[in-house]
Amino acid sequence: MARRQFRLFPQRFGFFPYMWLLYLLFPVINLQEEHGIKLVLGAAMLALFAVTYRQLYWATGRAFTLWLAVQMLIIIILSAAYTPYDLFMGFFTSNFIGWYTGEKHFKMAYAVFAAMVLVPLITATWGMAVGDLLFLYPFMIIMLVSPFGIRSLHRKRMLEKELDQANEVIKELVKREERMRIARDLHDTLGHTLSLITLKSQLVEKLAAKDTGRTQAEAREIQRISRAALRQVRELVSEMRAVSVAEELAEVGEMLRTADIAMEIEGDAQLEGVSDLTQNILSLCIKEAVTNIVKHSGADRCRIALAMTEGEVQISIEDNGVGLHPQEQEGHVRDEGNGMKGMAERLSLIDGSLKLSSGEKRGTVLTVAIPRVVKERKDGVTA
Repeated sequence: MARRQFRLFPQRFGFFPYMWLLYLLFPVINLQEEHGIKLVLGAAMLALFAVTYRQLYWATGRAFTLWLAVQMLIIIILSAAYTPYDLFMGFFTSNFIGWYTGEKHFKMAYAVFAAMVLVPLITATWGMAVGDLLFLYPFMIIMLVSPFGIRSLHRKRMLEKELDQANEVIKELVKREERMRIARDLHDTLGHTLSLITLKSQLVEKLAAKDTGRTQAEAREIQRISRAALRQVRELVSEMRAVSVAEELAEVGEMLRTADIAMEIEGDAQLEGVSDLTQNILSLCIKEAVTNIVKHSGADRCRIALAMTEGEVQISIEDNGVGLHPQEQEGHVRDEGNGMKGMAERLSLIDGSLKLSSGEKRGTVLTVAIPRVVKERKDGVTA
């Protein structure tokens, strides 16, 4: 079993903890004036203080509070029994108090810390010269204020870390969703094609000895179906890259023209300010919707309207085809074969919604809405 490598301080902090160790030279210098048992005890307390400093970088929970209490106790003893200037060691403690994330624990620790600084300072005031007080008090004020600034910086680092973790989760979810989409598309498109090729091959085998002309025709049909299947695979692979809404509208426009369906576009297709991830998901939804119109609607007109408000991005895709079947409920996504479920799953990644309804006179209207507002947590931090 490999032995764990000893580290004095966590690697993520770099050289910062080592730089603070230099400030321990000042209480060591102050200790030079002592003799005998007082010198030995003072040196022992400084050594224990160095241990607490190291442990606080590793400890968590109750252990962290215990080491912090020991550190503050050492400062109180040194400042009371040796020299008030040892109060400057409180800068070490003020740094660690700022690490408390909970409001209750922070306030309790800060109250004890403030008492640790103020009580010895007030006691020593009566015997100190005015010049010494003018030197000492400004630093003590800075020491008392610094935990709030350090806590703010520490909280910011934690939020940045959480944001990085959230971004990684989003990336993994997008990758997983894309795998699921590709699997669904392969099943829906190539599954039918390969089944047809199998049936055609069996028919060719039966006709080979009976009808040569029919056999050749069926063989040519197999070749055509195979080429179509290869083209579908290439399309699936090409869809794996990020596509903007403007690019997708150009693609579906060509598809609609080929199917003799007129296309109308309303609104700005550039969608300025909308992220690449959101545009890619919207593009996939547009492609899925237009494909359904071409295959199933029997329409001769398709209108795509894009609108952006402060709150959301909305895309409406309307056709004048046969409309919804009587058994279909408006507003519900129930047909999994035509990719509607896939659209809903993609949109759920970015809190989007999908609504399917009948047109004013005939046809179908598909409305996709994605929120643009930045949600806010209960503690007031934006996510």
